Amino acid sequence: MADGDTGKKDFVITCAEDCGNAPKKELLKKLHIAMAGMDAQFMNENFTDGIQLNYVGERIVQGKDRVIESLCQVKYGKTVELHIHHLITHGSTGAAEGILVFDDLKRLAYCNVYRFSSGKAAKIKEITSYTIPLPE
Repeated sequence: MADGDTGKKDFVITCAEDCGNAPKKELLKKLHIAMAGMDAQFMNENFTDGIQLNYVGERIVQGKDRVIESLCQVKYGKTVELHIHHLITHGSTGAAEGILVFDDLKRLAYCNVYRFSSGKAAKIKEITSYTIPLPE
């Protein structure tokens, strides 16, 4: 995938193509593009009001506005590359794994585990995020 559908992107996106018949995988792909590009509007539309974000080993953030604010904080720098290696969904759960590269050349490996709300138009209701800074 060369680019996403969630607004203007000025970073490289790589993600293996899928069969195209997995709406939750497509949501996770677009969500990772939105998070890397700090697209608060996309996150607002696809998170439940009571979403919880667990940064494993660090802190837990609750509520849509606080989670979006947390995800839009610049911790490492501006994203220049987003590599999504795996997208997995089954029932009400999903996971995404890959690497982010920032303009200061720092790299961050991530694995996020998701819980979806029920229904066909499922939204994200919980995120558990594991991150590991990689050597430069």
